[in-house]
Amino acid sequence: MIEVRNLTKVYGTFKAIDNVSFTVQAGEIVGFLGPNGAGKSTTLRILTCYQPATSGSASVAGFDVFSQSLEVRRRIGYLPEGNPLYPEMRVREYLNFRGKLRGMSRDERAGAIRNVAERCWLGDFIDRPIGQLSKGMRQRVGLADALLHDPQVVVLDEPTIGLDPNQIRETRKLITELARRHTIILSSHILPEVEAVCQRMIIIAGGRIRASGSIAQVRDRITGASRLLAEIKGSRGDVENAVRQIPGVKGVEAVASEGWCRLRVVSAEGQDVREQIAAAAARNGWPLRELRLEVGSLEEFFTQITAEAAAA
Repeated sequence: MIEVRNLTKVYGTFKAIDNVSFTVQAGEIVGFLGPNGAGKSTTLRILTCYQPATSGSASVAGFDVFSQSLEVRRRIGYLPEGNPLYPEMRVREYLNFRGKLRGMSRDERAGAIRNVAERCWLGDFIDRPIGQLSKGMRQRVGLADALLHDPQVVVLDEPTIGLDPNQIRETRKLITELARRHTIILSSHILPEVEAVCQRMIIIAGGRIRASGSIAQVRDRITGASRLLAEIKGSRGDVENAVRQIPGVKGVEAVASEGWCRLRVVSAEGQDVREQIAAAAARNGWPLRELRLEVGSLEEFFTQITAEAAAA
């Protein structure tokens, strides 16, 4: 559905994006992550035909972004981070105006406005001036505009900024439902949001893609060697020594508290030593209160990748 090859954007001597390549399949929800100035918004603006690239190629639904931009725009719904709106217009008036710009007939506009007003919870505000709406409500108007013409691809740049927790939860639910009919690129700096909604992620830093893959693949990369937590009742020295002797254990950190020894165990990559730890506790008659794998967080991975990019 989306194909980007060797995309580069240069401002003077500064490369905002440098040789970026990726693909997005139909029906995917892909998270586009990166720190400020990483090149996220530049890439999205090129894909949505708001600015040209210096070199490279990009296509959406089989249409070239540079030579067939009108066809691309017909197939894309875009919610930019700034969400520019006309504050003097009422919500219905604005959506009707946007529908006219897209060449929709009067009946098509009326039906589409009813649909997006329901999906984006705008029913009680549909005839209010946009300038009187809260930031969260204006964000909903922008989302309704992006969905108005039922596009094949939806590009959302920070879609939950300004929303309250209930609205964020409903927006995430809506984005998941949209994937049944749309391909979605979601740019966000809210890492749990990407983890909750997206099937795959692309991390960009310093204008280059630093990592991509599913959430599970990303966790594998940050975790590297397996880490697990254990809590065993016994002498700290005895427990620590017993765990260190288990084949595959690379390191052990132990803290004693009220007769219990809390362990953080690092094992060789690809090895799970939980059974051996449980067996060692049973052999020595030590009660075992906790034994679980510690999963690397997306925040850890993001911090590591962006720090490596900054160092490079």
